Amino acid sequence: MNLKQLHQFLVVAQEHQISAAAKLLYTSQPPLSYNMKQLEKELETKLFIRESHGIELTEAGKVFQRYAQQIVNLTGNVKEELHREQAGTMGTIKLGLMSSAGKLILPSILQSFRQYYPAVTFELTEGNTFELIKQVNSGLIDLALVRTPYNAVGIEKKSLTDDPIVAVFDNHQYQLPVGRLKLTDFSDQPLILYRRFEAMLNDGFAQAGIAPFYAVKCDDARTAVLWADQGMGVVLVPKSIAELYAHHTVRMIEHPAWVTQVQLVWQKGNQLSPITQKLIDAL
Repeated sequence: MNLKQLHQFLVVAQEHQISAAAKLLYTSQPPLSYNMKQLEKELETKLFIRESHGIELTEAGKVFQRYAQQIVNLTGNVKEELHREQAGTMGTIKLGLMSSAGKLILPSILQSFRQYYPAVTFELTEGNTFELIKQVNSGLIDLALVRTPYNAVGIEKKSLTDDPIVAVFDNHQYQLPVGRLKLTDFSDQPLILYRRFEAMLNDGFAQAGIAPFYAVKCDDARTAVLWADQGMGVVLVPKSIAELYAHHTVRMIEHPAWVTQVQLVWQKGNQLSPITQKLIDAL
Protein backbone atom coordinates (compact mmCIF):
# COMPACT_ATOMS: atom_id res chain seq x y z
CA MET A 1 0.00 0.00 0.00
CA ASN A 2 1.32 3.44 -0.90
CA LEU A 3 0.15 7.04 -1.03
CA LYS A 4 -0.60 6.79 -4.74
CA GLN A 5 -3.01 3.91 -4.12
CA LEU A 6 -4.66 5.79 -1.26
CA HIS A 7 -5.16 8.86 -3.42
CA GLN A 8 -6.55 6.73 -6.26
CA PHE A 9 -8.93 5.01 -3.84
CA LEU A 10 -10.25 8.34 -2.57
CA VAL A 11 -10.93 9.60 -6.09
CA VAL A 12 -12.70 6.34 -7.07
CA ALA A 13 -14.79 6.55 -3.89
CA GLN A 14 -15.77 10.12 -4.72
CA GLU A 15 -16.58 9.52 -8.39
CA HIS A 16 -18.36 6.15 -7.97
CA GLN A 17 -16.98 5.12 -11.36
CA ILE A 18 -13.60 3.80 -12.46
CA SER A 19 -13.90 5.60 -15.81
CA ALA A 20 -14.61 9.01 -14.23
CA ALA A 21 -11.86 8.53 -11.64
CA ALA A 22 -9.36 7.49 -14.33
CA LYS A 23 -10.13 10.67 -16.25
CA LEU A 24 -9.50 12.85 -13.20
CA LEU A 25 -6.28 10.97 -12.43
CA TYR A 26 -5.05 11.17 -16.03
CA THR A 27 -4.65 7.41 -16.26
CA SER A 28 -6.44 4.58 -18.04
CA GLN A 29 -9.06 2.30 -16.50
CA PRO A 30 -7.21 -1.08 -16.50
CA PRO A 31 -4.28 -0.06 -14.25
CA LEU A 32 -6.62 1.84 -11.94
CA SER A 33 -8.93 -1.19 -11.62
CA TYR A 34 -5.89 -3.40 -11.01
CA ASN A 35 -4.60 -1.10 -8.24
CA MET A 36 -7.98 -1.16 -6.50
CA LYS A 37 -8.09 -4.97 -6.65
CA GLN A 38 -4.54 -5.13 -5.27
CA LEU A 39 -5.58 -2.82 -2.44
CA GLU A 40 -8.50 -5.10 -1.57
CA LYS A 41 -6.20 -8.10 -1.74
CA GLU A 42 -3.64 -6.50 0.57
CA LEU A 43 -6.32 -5.46 3.07
CA GLU A 44 -8.02 -8.86 2.76
CA THR A 45 -11.43 -7.23 2.56
CA LYS A 46 -13.85 -5.99 -0.08
CA LEU A 47 -13.86 -2.20 -0.36
CA PHE A 48 -16.29 -1.77 -3.25
CA ILE A 49 -19.68 -3.03 -4.31
CA ARG A 50 -19.96 -2.93 -8.08
CA GLU A 51 -23.54 -1.98 -8.95
CA SER A 52 -25.10 -1.46 -12.38
CA HIS A 53 -25.17 2.31 -11.82
CA GLY A 54 -21.59 2.52 -10.54
CA ILE A 55 -19.38 1.72 -7.56
CA GLU A 56 -20.36 2.06 -3.90
CA LEU A 57 -18.25 1.57 -0.80
CA THR A 58 -18.82 -1.36 1.51
CA GLU A 59 -18.95 -0.65 5.23
CA ALA A 60 -15.29 -1.65 5.39
CA GLY A 61 -14.63 0.68 2.46
CA LYS A 62 -16.21 3.59 4.33
CA VAL A 63 -13.99 2.95 7.36
CA PHE A 64 -10.93 2.72 5.11
CA GLN A 65 -11.95 5.95 3.35
CA ARG A 66 -11.80 7.86 6.64
CA TYR A 67 -8.34 6.57 7.47
CA ALA A 68 -7.05 7.01 3.92
CA GLN A 69 -8.14 10.65 3.92
CA GLN A 70 -6.43 11.22 7.27
CA ILE A 71 -3.20 9.65 6.00
CA VAL A 72 -3.20 11.69 2.79
CA ASN A 73 -3.94 14.90 4.70
CA LEU A 74 -1.27 14.15 7.29
CA THR A 75 1.32 13.45 4.62
CA GLY A 76 0.52 16.73 2.92
CA ASN A 77 0.73 18.57 6.23
CA VAL A 78 4.13 17.03 7.02
CA LYS A 79 5.50 18.08 3.64
CA GLU A 80 4.21 21.60 4.11
CA GLU A 81 5.66 21.84 7.61
CA LEU A 82 9.07 20.84 6.27
CA HIS A 83 8.91 23.69 3.80
CA ARG A 84 7.78 26.31 6.29
CA GLU A 85 11.45 26.99 7.08
CA GLN A 86 11.66 28.39 3.59
CA ALA A 87 9.25 31.12 4.77
CA GLY A 88 6.85 30.37 2.00
CA THR A 89 9.24 31.44 -0.73
CA MET A 90 9.29 28.17 -2.66
CA GLY A 91 6.97 25.37 -3.65
CA THR A 92 4.74 24.15 -6.44
CA ILE A 93 1.29 25.58 -7.08
CA LYS A 94 -1.13 23.37 -9.00
CA LEU A 95 -3.33 25.86 -10.81
CA GLY A 96 -6.37 25.13 -12.97
CA LEU A 97 -7.28 27.52 -15.78
CA MET A 98 -10.28 27.94 -18.03
CA SER A 99 -9.41 28.83 -21.60
CA SER A 100 -10.29 32.54 -21.33
CA ALA A 101 -8.48 33.14 -18.01
CA GLY A 102 -5.27 34.41 -19.57
CA LYS A 103 -7.16 37.10 -21.45
CA LEU A 104 -8.48 38.52 -18.19
CA ILE A 105 -5.78 38.60 -15.53
CA LEU A 106 -3.04 36.03 -15.50
CA PRO A 107 0.14 36.73 -17.49
CA SER A 108 1.30 40.01 -15.96
CA ILE A 109 0.31 39.04 -12.42
CA LEU A 110 2.04 35.66 -12.56
CA GLN A 111 5.12 37.27 -14.07
CA SER A 112 5.30 39.76 -11.19
CA PHE A 113 4.67 36.96 -8.68
CA ARG A 114 7.58 34.93 -10.05
CA GLN A 115 9.86 37.96 -9.85
CA TYR A 116 9.19 38.10 -6.12
CA TYR A 117 9.32 34.32 -5.67
CA PRO A 118 11.67 32.92 -8.35
CA ALA A 119 11.78 29.47 -6.72
CA VAL A 120 8.04 28.88 -7.16
CA THR A 121 6.92 26.50 -9.90
CA PHE A 122 3.49 26.08 -11.49
CA GLU A 123 1.69 22.98 -12.68
CA LEU A 124 -1.10 24.19 -14.96
CA THR A 125 -4.25 22.26 -15.83
CA GLU A 126 -6.72 23.50 -18.42
CA GLY A 127 -10.42 22.68 -18.45
CA ASN A 128 -13.88 24.14 -18.19
CA THR A 129 -15.27 25.43 -14.91
CA PHE A 130 -17.06 22.20 -13.98
CA GLU A 131 -14.01 20.02 -14.68
CA LEU A 132 -11.79 22.33 -12.63
CA ILE A 133 -14.21 22.44 -9.68
CA LYS A 134 -14.18 18.61 -9.57
CA GLN A 135 -10.39 18.60 -9.55
CA VAL A 136 -10.28 21.16 -6.74
CA ASN A 137 -12.72 19.07 -4.68
CA SER A 138 -10.65 15.95 -5.38
CA GLY A 139 -7.44 17.61 -4.21
CA LEU A 140 -5.83 17.20 -7.64
CA ILE A 141 -5.17 20.93 -7.95
CA ASP A 142 -4.70 23.66 -5.34
CA LEU A 143 -6.47 26.56 -7.03
CA ALA A 144 -8.56 27.19 -10.11
CA LEU A 145 -9.70 30.20 -12.07
CA VAL A 146 -13.34 29.62 -12.96
CA ARG A 147 -16.39 31.50 -14.13
CA THR A 148 -19.79 31.86 -12.48
CA PRO A 149 -22.30 30.30 -12.30
CA TYR A 150 -21.28 26.99 -10.71
CA ASN A 151 -22.09 24.84 -7.66
CA ALA A 152 -20.02 26.35 -4.84
CA VAL A 153 -20.60 23.56 -2.28
CA GLY A 154 -17.30 22.78 -0.52
CA ILE A 155 -15.57 25.70 -2.21
CA GLU A 156 -13.86 28.85 -0.95
CA LYS A 157 -13.72 31.66 -3.50
CA LYS A 158 -12.32 35.08 -4.23
CA SER A 159 -13.93 37.24 -6.91
CA LEU A 160 -11.35 38.76 -9.24
CA THR A 161 -13.15 40.57 -12.04
CA ASP A 162 -16.49 41.00 -13.76
CA ASP A 163 -16.93 39.78 -17.33
CA PRO A 164 -20.10 41.19 -18.95
CA ILE A 165 -22.17 39.42 -21.58
CA VAL A 166 -21.73 40.91 -25.07
CA ALA A 167 -23.23 40.30 -28.49
CA VAL A 168 -21.20 38.87 -31.37
CA PHE A 169 -22.58 38.97 -34.92
CA ASP A 170 -21.82 39.61 -38.58
CA ASN A 171 -22.88 43.24 -39.04
CA HIS A 172 -23.23 42.76 -42.80
CA GLN A 173 -25.97 40.22 -42.20
CA TYR A 174 -27.61 41.47 -39.00
CA GLN A 175 -28.44 45.17 -38.80
CA LEU A 176 -28.38 46.03 -35.10
CA PRO A 177 -28.28 49.62 -33.77
CA VAL A 178 -24.96 51.38 -33.34
CA GLY A 179 -23.66 51.71 -29.78
CA ARG A 180 -24.69 49.78 -26.70
CA LEU A 181 -27.52 47.37 -27.39
CA LYS A 182 -30.76 47.01 -25.45
CA LEU A 183 -32.57 43.74 -24.82
CA THR A 184 -35.36 44.83 -27.16
CA ASP A 185 -32.81 44.91 -29.99
CA PHE A 186 -32.69 41.11 -29.83
CA SER A 187 -36.46 40.54 -29.99
CA ASP A 188 -36.50 39.83 -33.72
CA GLN A 189 -33.02 38.35 -34.09
CA PRO A 190 -32.02 34.66 -34.36
CA LEU A 191 -29.93 33.99 -31.27
CA ILE A 192 -27.22 31.43 -30.64
CA LEU A 193 -27.46 30.13 -27.09
CA TYR A 194 -24.51 28.91 -25.05
CA ARG A 195 -26.58 26.75 -22.69
CA ARG A 196 -24.53 27.52 -19.61
CA PHE A 197 -26.01 31.02 -19.47
CA GLU A 198 -29.54 30.03 -20.47
CA ALA A 199 -31.09 30.82 -17.07
CA MET A 200 -29.42 34.24 -16.86
CA LEU A 201 -30.43 35.21 -20.38
CA ASN A 202 -33.99 33.95 -20.04
CA ASP A 203 -34.44 35.88 -16.78
CA GLY A 204 -33.37 39.09 -18.50
CA PHE A 205 -35.62 38.53 -21.50
CA ALA A 206 -38.57 37.64 -19.26
CA GLN A 207 -38.16 40.87 -17.28
CA ALA A 208 -38.16 42.79 -20.56
CA GLY A 209 -41.23 40.93 -21.82
CA ILE A 210 -39.31 39.35 -24.69
CA ALA A 211 -39.71 35.80 -26.00
CA PRO A 212 -36.26 35.08 -27.51
CA PHE A 213 -35.82 32.94 -30.61
CA TYR A 214 -32.89 30.57 -30.16
CA ALA A 215 -31.89 29.45 -33.64
CA VAL A 216 -28.95 27.42 -32.29
CA LYS A 217 -28.20 25.92 -28.89
CA CYS A 218 -24.80 24.51 -27.98
CA ASP A 219 -22.60 23.55 -25.02
CA ASP A 220 -19.31 25.18 -26.02
CA ALA A 221 -18.70 28.93 -26.11
CA ARG A 222 -16.10 28.66 -28.88
CA THR A 223 -18.57 26.76 -31.06
CA ALA A 224 -21.22 29.40 -30.37
CA VAL A 225 -18.89 32.22 -31.45
CA LEU A 226 -17.81 30.27 -34.54
CA TRP A 227 -21.44 29.88 -35.63
CA ALA A 228 -22.02 33.61 -35.12
CA ASP A 229 -18.98 34.35 -37.28
CA GLN A 230 -20.50 32.10 -39.94
CA GLY A 231 -23.64 34.24 -39.96
CA MET A 232 -25.91 31.75 -38.18
CA GLY A 233 -27.19 34.33 -35.70
CA VAL A 234 -26.27 36.62 -32.81
CA VAL A 235 -24.45 34.99 -29.91
CA LEU A 236 -24.44 36.26 -26.32
CA VAL A 237 -21.23 35.32 -24.50
CA PRO A 238 -18.83 36.81 -21.92
CA LYS A 239 -16.67 39.60 -23.30
CA SER A 240 -13.36 37.79 -22.71
CA ILE A 241 -14.54 34.83 -24.80
CA ALA A 242 -15.71 37.13 -27.58
CA GLU A 243 -12.36 38.93 -27.63
CA LEU A 244 -10.52 35.63 -27.87
CA TYR A 245 -12.51 33.97 -30.63
CA ALA A 246 -14.75 36.43 -32.50
CA HIS A 247 -13.77 37.77 -35.94
CA HIS A 248 -16.81 40.00 -36.49
CA THR A 249 -18.63 42.71 -34.54
CA VAL A 250 -18.58 42.65 -30.73
CA ARG A 251 -21.11 44.97 -29.08
CA MET A 252 -21.72 45.82 -25.42
CA ILE A 253 -25.22 45.31 -23.97
CA GLU A 254 -27.08 47.73 -21.71
CA HIS A 255 -28.21 45.24 -19.06
CA PRO A 256 -26.08 45.18 -15.86
CA ALA A 257 -27.54 41.86 -14.64
CA TRP A 258 -25.97 40.08 -17.60
CA VAL A 259 -22.52 39.66 -16.11
CA THR A 260 -20.36 36.74 -15.04
CA GLN A 261 -17.57 36.78 -12.49
CA VAL A 262 -14.13 35.26 -12.78
CA GLN A 263 -13.25 33.75 -9.42
CA LEU A 264 -10.29 32.05 -7.81
CA VAL A 265 -11.44 28.93 -5.94
CA TRP A 266 -9.93 26.37 -3.59
CA GLN A 267 -11.19 23.50 -1.44
CA LYS A 268 -12.94 24.57 1.75
CA GLY A 269 -11.05 23.44 4.86
CA ASN A 270 -7.92 22.55 2.90
CA GLN A 271 -4.66 23.68 4.49
CA LEU A 272 -2.99 25.67 1.76
CA SER A 273 0.77 25.99 1.42
CA PRO A 274 2.23 29.40 2.34
CA ILE A 275 3.18 30.11 -1.26
CA THR A 276 -0.32 29.21 -2.45
CA GLN A 277 -1.81 31.58 0.12
CA LYS A 278 0.52 34.31 -1.10
CA LEU A 279 -0.73 33.85 -4.65
CA ILE A 280 -4.33 34.13 -3.43
CA ASP A 281 -3.43 37.37 -1.68
CA ALA A 282 -1.68 38.69 -4.79
CA LEU A 283 -4.59 38.10 -7.14
